[in-house]
Amino acid sequence: QVQLVESGGGLVQPGSSLNLSCTASGVTWPHYAIGWFRQAPGKEREGVACFGDSSGNTYYADSMEDRFTISRDLTNYVVYLQIHNLRPEDTAVYYCAASAKYSGYYWLTKSNGMDYWGKGTLVTVSS
Repeated sequence: QVQLVESGGGLVQPGSSLNLSCTASGVTWPHYAIGWFRQAPGKEREGVACFGDSSGNTYYADSMEDRFTISRDLTNYVVYLQIHNLRPEDTAVYYCAASAKYSGYYWLTKSNGMDYWGKGTLVTVSS
């Protein structure tokens, strides 16, 4: 059974950095593209970054690549999302998701096509 569990969210000050984790179990890599979405209050869920293919290439949504870094630990099946220079507009619930069907940049646009979701971790950026 596939399970995605996020952690690392919290209340942080603007300008700080944060490292989110997604521990994946039951997922056979590289058969799934895994990454992160986020949903800000009152907004639609949007793709942030993912490992989008079997080669482990990373993909970022437009404007995300400069402050967001996705990485992974293949030994422990953990996917990380590091966020630098946090801004109030980064306040959102961050979700880990996996898809066996979608890959690459297309994965970032298919929030309604993911096979598995975590429950999310809330990041609040406020002074």
